Amino acid sequence: MEELTLVKEQIKTYVIECEDEKSLYLLDKLATGKMLRSKLILKIAGVSEASIRLCAVVEMIHASSLLHDDVIDDATTRRGQASVNALFDNKTAIMFGDVLYSKAFAELSLMPKEISHLVATAVTKLSIGEMLDVDLTQEFNTSYDKYLDMIYKKTASLIEASAQAAAILSDKDEKIYATYGKNLGLAFQMIDDILDITQDSKTLGKPAMHDFEEGKVTIPYLLLHRRLENKEALVSLYKKPLDEKDITWIKNKMIDTKALEDSILMAKKLGNEAIEALKDENSRDLVLIMKAMIEREF
Repeated sequence: MEELTLVKEQIKTYVIECEDEKSLYLLDKLATGKMLRSKLILKIAGVSEASIRLCAVVEMIHASSLLHDDVIDDATTRRGQASVNALFDNKTAIMFGDVLYSKAFAELSLMPKEISHLVATAVTKLSIGEMLDVDLTQEFNTSYDKYLDMIYKKTASLIEASAQAAAILSDKDEKIYATYGKNLGLAFQMIDDILDITQDSKTLGKPAMHDFEEGKVTIPYLLLHRRLENKEALVSLYKKPLDEKDITWIKNKMIDTKALEDSILMAKKLGNEAIEALKDENSRDLVLIMKAMIEREF
């Protein structure tokens, strides 16, 4: 999308306005992702000065959260590139994240009150979600409700707010688009959790099978734990380096118990509910975004 170039240029303009050469240098070191939130905003609201600015603010907030996330997770790569904390240090990553956050909020304050409050509230949820994510790694979590609450706050809340804000900008039904955004975010995170198991490190751009070592009991592990007779066999591997034998055992059990298959079906169900919410809207592009996500090869 050519429009995404405009978003990147707007982000750069905002960072230039900070009048700090190091921040501009660090911006260039950030790995660029799919810019899902911007795609969503632009598909709903169209391309305008207001929508491009909203995209830039949301992307800066998202980038900030990832900078902090990489420090929390001790991650050394992000989207196949060295992370900022690996290239420099944790302090630099945290402080640059703070620069992006604060500049994003400065620009957000100039937007319509309804939109600024909506996005700011989502960022509060995102921050709480980050804390919940850390808390859930303290011991083996067996609660689906806790997992769902965490991924909603950490991942889906900002995507939900992006879609809703775009609907407000374009005088569309904000409830419908908020539902779409929420389900897109939940499905996105579930699929990301599934790919950690099914894809290799090269494809992921980060270490494969790493979530469980970090203490993250994602949806496939939750289902597997429920279905295993010998639950302790899985729990005994929790937060430990996995060798090839361990990895093979986990993958085989996920296939045998259909934990992996049913995790994929759960993500697809969320995606199809989002598509259903759009049935009375002229939103073919949004349907295609969701279908591309849930109908991919796992």
